[in-house]
Amino acid sequence: MKLLVIGSTGLVGSHVLGQALADPRVTQVIAPARRPLPSHPKLLAPLVDFNNLPPDAEWWGADAVICALGTTMRAAGSQSAFRKVDYDYPLAAAKLARQHGTPTYVLNSAIGAEASSRFFYNRVKGELEQALAASGFASLTIVRPGLIGGQRTEFRLGERMASLALSTLGPLLPRAWRINPAEQIARVMLNAAINAPSGLHVIKSDQLV
Repeated sequence: MKLLVIGSTGLVGSHVLGQALADPRVTQVIAPARRPLPSHPKLLAPLVDFNNLPPDAEWWGADAVICALGTTMRAAGSQSAFRKVDYDYPLAAAKLARQHGTPTYVLNSAIGAEASSRFFYNRVKGELEQALAASGFASLTIVRPGLIGGQRTEFRLGERMASLALSTLGPLLPRAWRINPAEQIARVMLNAAINAPSGLHVIKSDQLV
């Protein structure tokens, strides 16, 4: 299969990319990015500006899209910048992929995503889910992890402290509150893209432990 990966340089996205390149079921991986990626025989990594994605690029036509693109309010610096990365970019990629006939989309969202939420972060995530559900994909899988475990390239103090607390208490906590390893999230997303179940499917945090 031909797989398009959006957000391949982040924590979850890098695991998706590595697993997809190693998976014999995947014949080609397209990973548009803002900076060069290491070369691989199965990888096409066009450099792109997410503010001005190329609408006529042939590589938008794939068997499936996996989107692991996202940021934090602290890294974004403002609500408008956060919304651009976590809503505008994933939706723009979805629309272009759909226009080129791609039937399947898999999104890494977040626990608590809800379009009517009073919390900005959850509301943006929920609005994206809602917009994707109306985009016409034959198969749409939404993955909603809780705290994501793994080694990030940037330091996030809040996540580090929460991770230490949850690691200590892990066996005593309900499954939905436990850390979700990035590699497990990536594995679930890749399988959803390859198997492409018909309709809308939501995978919650307790299924990612």
